[in-house]
Amino acid sequence: MRGSIYYQSSQLVKQIFESGAKKENRINPNHEHYQKVASYKTMESYRNIWNNFFNYLLEHWKIKDFEKIESEHIAAYMDYKIEYYPSKQYLEKISAALGKLEIALKLFSKNISKLEKDYNFSIRQTLLDEARDLKYVVNNYHNRAYTNPELLILHLQNSLHKLAAKIQLESGARIEGVALIKPEQLLGTKLDSITNMTKGIIFTKEKGGKVGEVLVTLDTYTDLESYILEYAKFKIKRQEYYNDLKQAAITSNENSEASHGLRWNFAKRRMFEYAKANYSYDDCLQQVSYEMKHNRASITKHYLV
Repeated sequence: MRGSIYYQSSQLVKQIFESGAKKENRINPNHEHYQKVASYKTMESYRNIWNNFFNYLLEHWKIKDFEKIESEHIAAYMDYKIEYYPSKQYLEKISAALGKLEIALKLFSKNISKLEKDYNFSIRQTLLDEARDLKYVVNNYHNRAYTNPELLILHLQNSLHKLAAKIQLESGARIEGVALIKPEQLLGTKLDSITNMTKGIIFTKEKGGKVGEVLVTLDTYTDLESYILEYAKFKIKRQEYYNDLKQAAITSNENSEASHGLRWNFAKRRMFEYAKANYSYDDCLQQVSYEMKHNRASITKHYLV
């Protein structure tokens, strides 16, 4: 699809909006109005979110054709919104809008492009449910760092999940930074001047297309390197990883904070390491924010509650 953001969203609106469509028809899989939007107000609200999402994709992922949207973009956008602690209602509206976007794209692909493209944005519901469970919404700030993250990792059932969790704990990487790691992302080792320890370097691409190096212990790096050497790439399924973490938290008598809790552990430890290296508080905060790929140091402050 070509054209400006607003033109493309208008074309998608045409596929899914049916003014006055009856509810019984909108829930009937055999009716032509199935899953359509009937309210002008609702459609306007959804389109505003689509336009915000499309602007995000254009800025951070350089995507101009929105038929090319994939599940990873949905996950990155949801994570992006969750990190700013939105209201529960707003996050639910975003998820609903992205669900309708999935339907609109399928209809556009079928009716206009004459293709049967299978869009699947179900990850939005997974992230919404997790955000609800973990209370990643306004007025619910609390310390989300695990009490004993090493014990939590020990209780993970899948060995790949253990390795992914170690990477997140040691480097502060987001889930999208560890869900898929290819050989070219392993950049060898270097001295971490803050701890005076040699560490392994992994190049990651995370939320919003943010790229950069993260550091892990040599043991973790060696394990990752060995696995990729044998299997060509490191890859985990996000939902299975979340489920394993949730069960491990129960077994470890921890609150379930999913993989995000490991980033909280990283932030606290790394702040301490910078402080030991005689950095001022503001400089510590700035450096840890940079390592966590935060746009603003104020976001990192939430991790230090």
